[in-house]
Amino acid sequence: MGRVLPPPRAGPGRCRSGRSAGLRCAHEAGGARAAGAAAARRRRRDTLGMEFTAIDYSIFALLLVLSSAIGIFYALSGDRQRTVQEFLLANRDMGCLPVALSLLASFQSAVAILGVPAEIYRFGTEYWFLGCSYLLGLLIPAHIFIPVFYRLRITSTYEYLELRFNKTVRVLGTITFIFQMVIYMGVVLYAPALALNAVTGFDLWSAVLTMGLVCTLYTTLGGLKAVIWTDVFQTLVMLAGQVAVIVVGAWRVGGMARVWHVAEQEGKIAGIDLDPSPLERHTFWSLSVGGIFMMLSLYGVNQAQVQRYLSARSEREAKLSCYAVFPCQQIVLCLSCLTGLVMFVYDREHPLAPGQRPASSDQLVLFFVMDILRDLPGLPGLFVACLFSSALSTISSAFNSLATVTMEDLVRPHLPGLSESRATLLSKLLALGYGLLCLGMAYVSSMLGPVLQAAISIFGMVGGPLLGLFCLGMFFPCANPTGAVVGLLAGLAMAFWIGIGSFLQSAAGARGDPPANSTALLTVGNLSTALATTLLPPTSAPPPSPTGLQRFYSLSYMWYSAHNSTTVILVGVLVSLLTGPMPAAALDPRTISPVLPWLLCCLPPKIRHWLCCGGADPAQAPGHGDSTEKSHAVPNGLSPPGPERQGDEGQGYVRSTGAPLYAVQETSF
Repeated sequence: MGRVLPPPRAGPGRCRSGRSAGLRCAHEAGGARAAGAAAARRRRRDTLGMEFTAIDYSIFALLLVLSSAIGIFYALSGDRQRTVQEFLLANRDMGCLPVALSLLASFQSAVAILGVPAEIYRFGTEYWFLGCSYLLGLLIPAHIFIPVFYRLRITSTYEYLELRFNKTVRVLGTITFIFQMVIYMGVVLYAPALALNAVTGFDLWSAVLTMGLVCTLYTTLGGLKAVIWTDVFQTLVMLAGQVAVIVVGAWRVGGMARVWHVAEQEGKIAGIDLDPSPLERHTFWSLSVGGIFMMLSLYGVNQAQVQRYLSARSEREAKLSCYAVFPCQQIVLCLSCLTGLVMFVYDREHPLAPGQRPASSDQLVLFFVMDILRDLPGLPGLFVACLFSSALSTISSAFNSLATVTMEDLVRPHLPGLSESRATLLSKLLALGYGLLCLGMAYVSSMLGPVLQAAISIFGMVGGPLLGLFCLGMFFPCANPTGAVVGLLAGLAMAFWIGIGSFLQSAAGARGDPPANSTALLTVGNLSTALATTLLPPTSAPPPSPTGLQRFYSLSYMWYSAHNSTTVILVGVLVSLLTGPMPAAALDPRTISPVLPWLLCCLPPKIRHWLCCGGADPAQAPGHGDSTEKSHAVPNGLSPPGPERQGDEGQGYVRSTGAPLYAVQETSF
């Protein structure tokens, strides 16, 4: 390998002939620095023998070809995606198993595959307690959110907000979601490609363009049905890649029993930390309780996930998909944690020289994988396919959900006479447009530098306020549109205040040890367990106790969703009471959660009457306690879906005149 020449220094005759020359010199200096970094990566790869073979490239290419073939198949089969319902909701004809695996694939992004093992490697198995939050994090959506959304027969989650409040709240929620996803999808495409390029030499922009275009192709041609079935295929690839790494890695260090023994000796097997302080980064309470709110922001109200529930052939199938994804999530979490433990033990027995160690935490897993699999042709390609499968599944979910909310919330309300064929064509063009926008956002991500960390954190900041907005509508009948708007804005302001304050505090402490709770590049999520896992260097000494605003900024990221959603609810209820509660006659009973009577039954009648804006007491509602749930049931007093539905606008049912304020529908936990 040739010697890398240092960049030329600016002498007296350089960079003095005006602005254009100065910009040219700056560009040359930047190019020289990039060339030097690339040469350093090449030297590190050559030392470790990290090179892709033809078999590895073939496996990766096979993943892309099969994903594209699934999209083309569904573009040419059935009704050939000729209706909006088929394109955006898979004709509401999906079974629970493919929906469950698609929910899992959307949840398991590439940053999670890279981030969770690195988290375990650096900080131990305490993060594993996040699995305790999965049970309620999936039962609550199954029995509280899904019944409301499914019985309204809506297409976009934000249609609910217009039925419950008004069009302004709906548009505000839609714009917030689009902002969240547009920033996220570029990062989730660029970040794993960057890490892969740094470790293996896989061409960065070839990977980004190939993934982005293939994903855009099958999403645009095959619609949600193609997205769901490619998610199923990609989930199997993800599991195969992770299992291969664990099996080979454990075999090289003497078996899984030895891995656990060594990890326990080195203090990597964490016990239950019951510290109630919300400032502690990871405790049992922050992971198991704070994690529930984080799960609800994903599986309860996120359009990408709710759209999959709505594609199920019945409400029962939608609920079963929630049940089915629970053990799958536990398996994936266990695989990621075991990968981290195997990686830790392998690194102790086969340590890299200081000059060979990865420059950042997001490269740890790839260095480990390429090292243990370097003499097994095909397996490095399988893991890369695993990594990019997770990225494809997350990005395709973003494309489809963005096309859905744009079409249903921003286009159709302004074009009521739009024909079905034109609406379908426009939906496909929107999916194509968002695919191309994703490539543009990946390029923007490459230029953000340190700001990339803050851009990623935006996904987590926005999820909590949106969760609070939907909870405000479903559980507080007194909430009015003014309270909803002010509450959402207050929640977003609080989220960005804490998130950006934590980021700036971390940046200010970059010369020393960063704060323990700041968010960082690699995160768990999808669309996410939502961009949060912190991968920071271990501190050599306990940091000083934060004071003043530092304590506020030191709130554990696991409590962000709970804190921000609570802010929305409290501000929304307070503003609603100050401006006048929602009139009982204006409240659509279908938009209230059917479990609300059970939640209010223990409160005094006066408080129940106050929270219910002076309407009928839900605890006394007709049918309470004696109705039974059916898979296609609708709330009491409401007409079933069909002729009464508001045309093609996807606005749900038309409210029946004189329908009771609360319609109680039994749901069994």
